[in-house]
Amino acid sequence: MSFNLAGYIDHTILKPTASAADVDKVCVEASIAGFAAVCIPPKYVHSARKLLDNSRVKVATVIGFPLGFSAIDIKVAEIEEAIAMGADEVDMVIDLCALKSGDFDQLKREIEACLVPVYTAGRIIKVIVESGMLTDTELLDCCSLYGKYNIDYMKTSTGFSGTGATVHAVKLMREQLPARMSIKASGGIRTYDFAKQLIDAGATRLGTSASLQIMKEFKAVMQAAQ
Repeated sequence: MSFNLAGYIDHTILKPTASAADVDKVCVEASIAGFAAVCIPPKYVHSARKLLDNSRVKVATVIGFPLGFSAIDIKVAEIEEAIAMGADEVDMVIDLCALKSGDFDQLKREIEACLVPVYTAGRIIKVIVESGMLTDTELLDCCSLYGKYNIDYMKTSTGFSGTGATVHAVKLMREQLPARMSIKASGGIRTYDFAKQLIDAGATRLGTSASLQIMKEFKAVMQAAQ
């Protein structure tokens, strides 16, 4: 396997009890390992930005997390605040209630409003659709809707819904989304074998808190192949 696995990983800590020391530790680990980003609670963005200023590791945070209930103006305000604190990337949970209700006008208003501060600041947005809670038809509807916008990533899951990333969901998304849109798989990614399956299915980012274990397994596989 010739790719740089570390470059796929968003080293993640989003547990509600995450302390400042926990987040600092994740930032140091990500810098040493060369992960793509850290994904952390919004309140820690400023301190993470300071720690990672001399690193290539990006600072990502979450918006409307984990249930997507927030009103549009609240999500926009969250994005603006995250960017002001130094976030490079925002992972936003869509209005799942609107999706389940078939209210696509609401979803259009939401994404159009949220894209404004992201692209004004030249940042990255990942739209979390919570694929484990969706039927295939609903996931296809998401691909059809969000594929029309200049969105950087569609992300499978928050990791808080019970069902996280699946190979099936990533494959379906890759088949339906335009090539310019990347895919982030997250939720339940704890082994190198599963990480590889998701990458092979089309994921270009992996959100996981098991990053170090996955890298350990990856290195063991590489050494065994030599």
